[in-house]
Amino acid sequence: METTIFKNIEIKNVTVFGSGVLGAQIAFHTAYHGYNVTLFDISYELLENAKQKFEQFKPMYQLDINAELADLDNAVNRISYTTDLKESVKDADLTIEAIPEDIKIKKDFYTRLGIVAPAKTIFCTNSSTLLPSQFAAETGRPERFLALHFANYLWKNNVAEIMSHSGTDRDIFEEVTQFAKTIGMLTIQIYKEQPGYVMNSLLVPWLIAGLDLFRNGVADAPSIDKTWMKTVGADLGPMAMADLVGLNTAYNVTKAYAELTGEKAWKDRSYFIKENFIDQNKLGISTGEGFYKYPNPAYQEADFLK
Repeated sequence: METTIFKNIEIKNVTVFGSGVLGAQIAFHTAYHGYNVTLFDISYELLENAKQKFEQFKPMYQLDINAELADLDNAVNRISYTTDLKESVKDADLTIEAIPEDIKIKKDFYTRLGIVAPAKTIFCTNSSTLLPSQFAAETGRPERFLALHFANYLWKNNVAEIMSHSGTDRDIFEEVTQFAKTIGMLTIQIYKEQPGYVMNSLLVPWLIAGLDLFRNGVADAPSIDKTWMKTVGADLGPMAMADLVGLNTAYNVTKAYAELTGEKAWKDRSYFIKENFIDQNKLGISTGEGFYKYPNPAYQEADFLK
């Protein structure tokens, strides 16, 4: 079993909160690297969906990183499931939260978590837009709380951003960095709090540029993606990436920026996504439709760029 030890801090049991797009990936990947993982969500239906995702990950791991099937099966066996928050953290050395990007939801969650988690437990948020300082007080242990943000398809896009807030203990910051390295991540230490961190400070403007072209009627989704893919040789354009990330995440991000900045443009973007996608349950790959229809979206067709 994998462990991380740094200045008498030992990590061997990891709890992941949220079994959505990234939560499921984080749980599976951490278990793949030998840690005991507990996956928490608010319903067993969501946890059953996560189990189906794990089976979908296996051939991807085999193709992308030459993983052995036995190791992938062992990863699944190292994951346990619960809807009981107290039960989920009874042995946790480290937790990684991947719940919706909504400050109110996160504050409420950490208030409850801080009460039931052992004193030893380190809290990490996978948030990519909200700052740790915005809800550090609610954790009840701000010195043991920081951000650990992963990229989508993390087994091959293996970047992890580690960002502390002013109250984070430096040893905890270094320990989480070492943990991320043990699960195969390229670790990016961030020295100053900034919404979007490094990854999404680069990614979000690209996604928003695509969204604005679409919502302003400049071009349709395939045309926007074709332009980007052909011009820079990318596998995906911004509209396909939005479907992959999830339109619910896009909505939460634009809503957070609207509240943070007060700018009308962000409010308009948030409203557009809600009206045209969220309210119609067009959340992207997870619901079978977003900017494209799934499975077999147009951008995966052989002649898409011809």
